[in-house]
Amino acid sequence: MNRVFAVSDATGVTAEQVLNAALKQFTGAEVEIERRPGVRTPEQVRQVVREAAKAAGFIVHTLVSDDLRTTMLRTGRLHNVETIDLMGPLLARLSQHLSISPAEKPGPLSQLDQEYFRRIETIEFAYRHDDGQRPHELAQAEIVLVGVSRTFKTPLSIYLAFKGWFVANVPIVLNIKPPASLFDLPPGRVCGLTITPAKLCQLRQARHNHLRGAAGEYADLDYVRRELECAQAIFHSQSGWTVVDVTDKPIEEISSEILALTGERRQ
Repeated sequence: MNRVFAVSDATGVTAEQVLNAALKQFTGAEVEIERRPGVRTPEQVRQVVREAAKAAGFIVHTLVSDDLRTTMLRTGRLHNVETIDLMGPLLARLSQHLSISPAEKPGPLSQLDQEYFRRIETIEFAYRHDDGQRPHELAQAEIVLVGVSRTFKTPLSIYLAFKGWFVANVPIVLNIKPPASLFDLPPGRVCGLTITPAKLCQLRQARHNHLRGAAGEYADLDYVRRELECAQAIFHSQSGWTVVDVTDKPIEEISSEILALTGERRQ
């Protein structure tokens, strides 16, 4: 088993991603990637080189400090460890082209990595809390969308999650009580979604046709009106909830409205 050490003064995600992309060109190769984040001192550099030497592996790194890159190169040669510098040549060429010296701060890369990991977390959260799943975890959400079927709860959840928000959504179904945990949330976190009966009926009719009539009265106008009235009654019973009309609006516009209104309620 070949061992490669992905070394970084931030989280090491960038080095690992580049390494994984390259390894896809070597089908069947057995490689174990060891990530070593937060390497910010010469002694830490020497330690990881010694570890790589002991494992007969090599190092791929994204160190932004010129001193640390020099230490890596020299120590690697001393211990006969191959070191591949992903950041140094790029920084040198950019510095030459832009006539500006690099800041040599790991912060920007670290910030990008943090944003990347948060986005993964929020998208996973949205999928796990879609359509009323795990109602006992609603308190973990930053935004909770509530509405009847076909009011864009799921696409809005995913869009907002991609923007970095922890979002859950809860369906309103006629004659079925929403989970009690929904009403224990801080009101500023909850947003009710509404739509005109005619538009909702149109959206549901497409679904009804796709299911070849198996949806029953789901697309019936009278049923749609009663379900929307039920949702409105719930929304109005909670004075602190935000209500957004999604009729004929794109996801981006609805999301902006939700963020603006829930932000005001939180303040």
